[in-house]
Amino acid sequence: MSRAVRVNTQTQNTGASTTAGRPRTAVWAAAGVAALVLLVAMEITARRYGEPGPVTTQLKGMVFAPKPGPLYGGLALMMVVLTWRQRFIAAGAAIAIDVVFVLVRRAAGVEAADGHSFGNGALWVMLGCAVLALTRRTGEDRALLLKGVGLGLLLVAGRKTGDAWLVITAKARPAVLDPYLAMADHALGNPSWLVGRMLRATEPIGPHLIHVVYAQLAVAAIVVALYQLRDVATVRRFPRHHLVRTFLVIGLLGPAVYMIFPVVGPVFAYGPGASGTGGAQWAVANLWPDTPPPLATPHPVTYDALTPRNCMPSLHTAWAVAIFIHTRRAPRLLRYGGAFWLAATLCATLGFGYHYGVDLVAGVVFALTIEAALRAFDRGWDRSAGLLIAYGTVVFVALLAAYRWLPMEMARHQLVAGPLLLLAMTSVVYGYVRTTRRWAPALLPAQRSGARQPESEPAPEPEPA
Repeated sequence: MSRAVRVNTQTQNTGASTTAGRPRTAVWAAAGVAALVLLVAMEITARRYGEPGPVTTQLKGMVFAPKPGPLYGGLALMMVVLTWRQRFIAAGAAIAIDVVFVLVRRAAGVEAADGHSFGNGALWVMLGCAVLALTRRTGEDRALLLKGVGLGLLLVAGRKTGDAWLVITAKARPAVLDPYLAMADHALGNPSWLVGRMLRATEPIGPHLIHVVYAQLAVAAIVVALYQLRDVATVRRFPRHHLVRTFLVIGLLGPAVYMIFPVVGPVFAYGPGASGTGGAQWAVANLWPDTPPPLATPHPVTYDALTPRNCMPSLHTAWAVAIFIHTRRAPRLLRYGGAFWLAATLCATLGFGYHYGVDLVAGVVFALTIEAALRAFDRGWDRSAGLLIAYGTVVFVALLAAYRWLPMEMARHQLVAGPLLLLAMTSVVYGYVRTTRRWAPALLPAQRSGARQPESEPAPEPEPA
């Protein structure tokens, strides 16, 4: 091949790559604008109910003692684009800034909310890296650093947005639909009541261990994400798909369903409440976890304006499923950890009375449908991707419809409704596994064992004719 022909071929390939990248850039630009509009809309809505919105809490977090959240987790994700020397500098700067803020607050006699004093430094360092990227970096280095900053800030903003969503659900939806789910849950044998009694029998070790797993779900996700992004600083680009994207999309779309199907959970609607909200005065009956609710025609009930309506679907289940999926091609330790976190999260959501069994079924379908859509977006849409996403969406909507309009039929015909629920969920699991297995390249034996593979040497370029 002549040098002129080779240059011309490279030019054509570059042009094709640029053209192919334009739609993706446009999509992400549109997503950024939509996210900004959503933040502003939620800020306005939260203020309407007398609560600070995500923008206000984020700005306060730069000076005042921050609320508990993944600030240092966001910093860790941002640092995947930095060298080891730059990571040590960034972490040291964040810790030093936090120490200064703590000393100033103590000197001024300002008490930190919930005893949480650290986090300001991580936020300041991320913003400082954004300024550094815009003023001192160019080309690919600037783009990569801005992507890292954006990833870290998205994690932080996602937490703030989720908190605002929960406040809005409690204020905007005074009536809850728990009696409907309590009746539908008879089809599965009232698993929340069963697991609640089992967990109480293991006190104090069992509940403490399960609560740690439940509360630190974000930490597990960050660990998995850091493994997936471990080579970003070396290869100078992000992988096409990783766990953080799935986490953020689940957290963005899930609360919208809360508004459609507001539910507080068994420990609130049928028990004494938890986490400082609810109470027997708001409960339909004080039955959880000793006595399953009797069969009775369900109807909406009024609940307090503090408890989030965050049960349908179970996002903790959806996030745990996402962690499980993203650890299937990881080293053995992460694979075992992903399986353990999924099992422990399911036990916690049921055993603490935060969710009904039918919430978990919907959460699994919800997570797999979103994961499939994100993977299809990365690899390109085809017939199999469209069918899988459409099927998952139809099953999810059908579950919600059945819970709302057929709960008594499900409770009366448990031997039919229960297996049908599990069959619907299993069919989505099977469809996801069968479809995505065709998308993914086969693993080498060393990769199955978790060993890192050396990068192959590039093939030598043929000499010009």
